[in-house]
Amino acid sequence: MIRSVFLGSGSALPKRVVTNAALADEIDTSDEWIIERTGIRQRYIAGDDETTSSLAVNASRKALAAAGIGAGSIDLIILATATPDQTFPASATIVQHELGCNGGIAFDVAAVCSGFLYALATADSMLRTGMAKRALVIGSETFSRILDWEDRGTCVLFGDGAGAVVLEAQDVAEDGPGILASRLHADGAHNQLLFVDGGPSTTGTVGKLRMKGREVFRHAVVNLAEVLGEVLEDADISADEVDWIVPHQANKRILDATARKLGISEDRVIVTVDQHANTSAASVPLAFDVAIKDGRIKPGDLVMFEAMGGGFTWGACLARM
Repeated sequence: MIRSVFLGSGSALPKRVVTNAALADEIDTSDEWIIERTGIRQRYIAGDDETTSSLAVNASRKALAAAGIGAGSIDLIILATATPDQTFPASATIVQHELGCNGGIAFDVAAVCSGFLYALATADSMLRTGMAKRALVIGSETFSRILDWEDRGTCVLFGDGAGAVVLEAQDVAEDGPGILASRLHADGAHNQLLFVDGGPSTTGTVGKLRMKGREVFRHAVVNLAEVLGEVLEDADISADEVDWIVPHQANKRILDATARKLGISEDRVIVTVDQHANTSAASVPLAFDVAIKDGRIKPGDLVMFEAMGGGFTWGACLARM
């Protein structure tokens, strides 16, 4: 059977690290307040010379190197982002040009924190149907550009960064590697719980992020537990068989609550929110790359990816490495 197999991963972070203590010097907050409510200890903030596309390019180059292939063999690039360099063209085309693999398919996906899951499922569909052979799937964000730095309830939660994976369509055995199942959902009824108050068609401005945290938390735990169950059922896999969960890194309390709801031990959940904060579409591939590089995720492991973000959008994907 044809499956989308992971060949390599990479990540990139801005040069500037901002600790909770540094934020407390600028706004009405404290290290203790942030850690207690979110688990975040620091985040990376992009400088003037760092953009969503430049971070994506750096992460992609590392993923290609890890895969041991050149950019010229990539015929599909999907970039998940809510903070593109320009309204158009897609930031994916900038990445494509910088990597030197022009001529293939390149486009952006806008599903906020679930963006990488949406991009991963889209790439998987295109690889399995033969539209492409090798894909770069990227999550990259400069969320600091759309934060209201006077709103301590939101600005402490987010950071910037990028993560990328290389996928290849391969004919494998039933127990072989690759993406086994994916599920995606959206519910526009909850737009006003997590959104940006601007856009080209409405205000003509970029706008700032707005969020009602308690309501988002409640929906996140329920929606993520349900979609994880759907994917396990589709793949005919039990939760006990999953080696690792790589979740969207929004809030440590959401990660813990979701694990408890599924009956999964917290030591099987990859957690990087303390180091990166919430990097939206970049958080899942960033966490995945960390766990690949430190040796936790190994060939043959069953890995579950999951995320929920503004929209609401949410999804999950199960893969064998």
